[in-house]
Parts: sequence; structure tokens; C-alpha cells
Amino acid sequence: PKLPLNLTLLKSCDVCGVFWGAFAARDPEANRAHIERLFLLWRDGQIAPRVTETFAFEDGGKAIAKMAARGAIGKLVVTVSE
Repeated sequence: PKLPLNLTLLKSCDVCGVFWGAFAARDPEANRAHIERLFLLWRDGQIAPRVTETFAFEDGGKAIAKMAARGAIGKLVVTVSE
């Protein structure tokens, strides 16, 4: 993706990249706290992940294959029970 760098100046914001896997391994407690915060934001309607596809539990392998092929746009949801 391309980011117009003048946007950071106009909006007075920062751009930062994170390798989440390394962070989670290095500081699992902080990672747990961040995940908990995300769920609270979602519960309170402050964030709304873009769900683009939902798969039945039996088709969970298809969801994994789609992610592995980098074909997912947004979030893929596997429904465990109804």
C-alpha cells in the first residue's frame, strides 16, 4: 500500500509498523491486555471489524486456505455454533 506522507503532516499523526507475532512472544501479558482492550472497544461499538465472509465450522479449512493464499479482504469468520 502507498501512503501519501504529506498526510501525516496535515493530520499531525504518526505511522508505525508492528510485527505482532514477535511482540506477543516477547510480552504475552501486554499482548493479552491489548486483546482485551480490543474486545471492549468492539463490545462498546467503538470499532467494527469489516467481516467479508463467514464460513460454517465444517468449512473452516477453506477459510484457512483463503488466508494462506492471501485472498482474504477484511475478516473471515468461522461460525462454531449457532
